[in-house]
Amino acid sequence: MNISMFYEKQDSYKIIKDLTYHIGNVGVELKENNQNRQDIDIAAFTYNDAKYIRKEIQVNNEDLYYLYIYIMVYSESKKELEYYLNKIEGITQSKGIQTRRANFREEETYISCMPLMHNAEIIKEVSRRNILTSGLLATYPFISSTIFDENGIFIGTNIYNNSLVFIDRYNTEKYKNANICIFGTSGAGKSFYTKLLILRYKLLGIKQYIIDPEREYYNICNKLKGTHIKIGPTSKTYINILEIRKESIEEGETGYLATKIGRLIGFFNLIFGEMDEEEKALLEEKLIETYKQKGINFNDDSLYKINEDKIINKEFKKSKDMPILKDLYNILEKDVRTKKFKTKLIPFVEGSMKFFNEYTNIELQNDLIIADIYDLGEENLKYGMYLFTDIFWDKIKENREEKKAIYLDEIWRLIGVTSNKNVASFIYKIFKTIRKYGGSSVAITQDISDLFSLEEGIYGKSILNNSSIKTFFSLEEENIKILSEFTNLSEKEKIEIKSLKRGECLMFVGEDHILTKIESSELEKEIIEGEKNIEKNYNSN
Repeated sequence: MNISMFYEKQDSYKIIKDLTYHIGNVGVELKENNQNRQDIDIAAFTYNDAKYIRKEIQVNNEDLYYLYIYIMVYSESKKELEYYLNKIEGITQSKGIQTRRANFREEETYISCMPLMHNAEIIKEVSRRNILTSGLLATYPFISSTIFDENGIFIGTNIYNNSLVFIDRYNTEKYKNANICIFGTSGAGKSFYTKLLILRYKLLGIKQYIIDPEREYYNICNKLKGTHIKIGPTSKTYINILEIRKESIEEGETGYLATKIGRLIGFFNLIFGEMDEEEKALLEEKLIETYKQKGINFNDDSLYKINEDKIINKEFKKSKDMPILKDLYNILEKDVRTKKFKTKLIPFVEGSMKFFNEYTNIELQNDLIIADIYDLGEENLKYGMYLFTDIFWDKIKENREEKKAIYLDEIWRLIGVTSNKNVASFIYKIFKTIRKYGGSSVAITQDISDLFSLEEGIYGKSILNNSSIKTFFSLEEENIKILSEFTNLSEKEKIEIKSLKRGECLMFVGEDHILTKIESSELEKEIIEGEKNIEKNYNSN
């Protein structure tokens, strides 16, 4: 099947003149006692249509075009050709489009369907339809009037009309923020989509930081020459949770130690369980004492090295100048009130997770950094996720002028029932304020129920509401019901999400809802889907 379309722009002055004459004549007829006329309804429709067209041309500066559409169907057998014709006529008529076969005008229509730019006069009168500029736009191939951002990256195709979908999530004029939520069951395609985003934004030079609890991103990190950080019992790379980094506050701001203690309370809440206000105050007292042993206090100048003349040298203290968990452990041991805290810290200082009790020995200067926390095990993933969220958040705030993104895979671990209010509030703060730093937060999960399990779903809902772009891959009915409580899903969309195929999704982009099929090139597939073989080599090494 070939489709050929012709557009002819008409003289607006002449059109308005003819419409005004028509409106006047029909208006008079409608006012007279012509109710017995059989065509009274048709006359009323044409009267209203003429007024609408005149208004759009005069008020909204639209133009009127004549539109001609020719469809050429071909086949090797007459029987098959008739079948195709009947099928196309059925489809078009079901959409309210009138069709007419070009009997005795096949030659002229055939020529009009060739790339000769010839529209025969003998068939124009039969096929002509009026169309305004806004309607004409909808007929143009590969253009989606809802999601086609000029500087966006290619996402896929509109399932309904095959138009291309381009999204520029950093377009602050169009979107409130650059945050994304990606939800879907296992195998629905959310991981493939996430890796496509990482791959395509890497080509644009955007800094990206990924927390990887399932070891899914090693291959793409290797292919794109990113930095792969692995922490766990067998790892030789370490990050000190107590380290204060220079970029943790912006230039011109103050409060290094106060900021750090606020974040540490959230981390230790994960270890010690939900603490009351008295326990938090007690822990803060011990943290202040721990930093004091290293010469660090609430005066920000204490974070800079001092030379022999007691003159502050603007060199920020190194990792070795910071306390580690062992230092806090020793202080907790001295006070009977904090013995229970000390006991819970034993695995992190002397036991299976003593890799947390080390000085930082890595540099984070790459545009693509993958934090691999797979070896921590199911029960301890939340500690690694919080640790890297903390360090990546400092990187996000480093330069407001640079575009960057942080990807939180399996985010339910940080804002679900296994977490706590302090940690969830920290994650919510990232989603709420990252826009100011030129950043984007990406929440990825398949456990919808866990996402909304803490504090009656207040944190999950807040993150969802603070994401301008929401991507829903195929979900189970139970998860769809939960999601519908926190989003404006229509009944039709609920059915669509349940029946989506692998790689298909429903996207909420600003106010627009669109069914999209994620598309990729063969090279992109090779980079992403080659992961299984790489994983075997990685484990054997």
